[in-house]
Amino acid sequence: MGERILGFHAIEEALKQAPQGSVLYICRNMEKRNERLESLAKVNRGVAVRKIAKVEMDRMTQGADHRGAFLELSRTREKSAVKNSTLSVKDFLNSLSDDKGALVLVLDGITDVQNLGAIMRSADQFSADLVVVPERRSAQSNETVLRISSGAAQYVPTATVTNLVREIELLQKHGFWVYGADMGGSPISSTRFPERTVLVMGSEGDGMSQLVAKRCDHIVSIPTSGHIDSLNVSVAAGILLYEFRRQRSVAER
Repeated sequence: MGERILGFHAIEEALKQAPQGSVLYICRNMEKRNERLESLAKVNRGVAVRKIAKVEMDRMTQGADHRGAFLELSRTREKSAVKNSTLSVKDFLNSLSDDKGALVLVLDGITDVQNLGAIMRSADQFSADLVVVPERRSAQSNETVLRISSGAAQYVPTATVTNLVREIELLQKHGFWVYGADMGGSPISSTRFPERTVLVMGSEGDGMSQLVAKRCDHIVSIPTSGHIDSLNVSVAAGILLYEFRRQRSVAER
C-alpha cells in the first residue's frame, strides 16, 4: 500500500507530480469540485481513476475526513519522496555559495501536527530555504501535515536531525545568525535580520529548550495587545517569516 493523500488542495498539488501507478479514488456521488481532480488525473496518464462507493472509501481511509476523494501514490513515489524532500543541514550548507543569503526555520519540539502543517504552509509561502525538525519529541511530516499544509509540505526542504544544538552551531559557523522567538525578547520592529538568518520556534507549551535558547544570538518577540499572553506558534512563525522577507525586500531595493 502506498502513501495516501487526503484534502483537495493537497491532492491537487500531488497530482502534478504523481508517478505512474498512482491511483485517485473518488466517491461515485462525488462533490462537484472533485471533478477537477479527476480531470487533473486524466492529464497525468500515469494516474488511474477509480470510482467507489462512500462506504468503501470510509473503510479504506479508516474514517478520515476524505471529502469524497483520496490519492494513493505508488511506492515509487514513496521511495523518491523520502530521498528528494529530506536532506542534512550539512548538505544544505554545502549547496550554498559563499555569498548567498538564506532563511532557515528551526522547530524545537512542535508536537501538534496541525501546527506543523500550518507552519509548513507558511514556510512554503515565504520561501524558507530549509526547515529543521528534531527526530524525537516532535511531530513529523505525514499525510495529515501534507493535508493541513494544502500540499505545501512536499515543496519545503526539510532536515530531520538528532541534535538541534549541534546543527545550530554548524549553521553559525557558516555565517548564520540565530534568532529565537520568545515573549521576553526584543520586538521585531527594532530587529534587523541579516542575509543569513535562522528563526527558532519553541514548542506549543514550553517554548524553546534551555540548551537551544542559550545558543541563540538574539531573542525576539512579536508585540501584541490582546487579552491573552501569546500567539499560536504557527501564527507567530508566519509573522516572523513574513518580517524576514519584508526586510530583505526593502534592503534589496
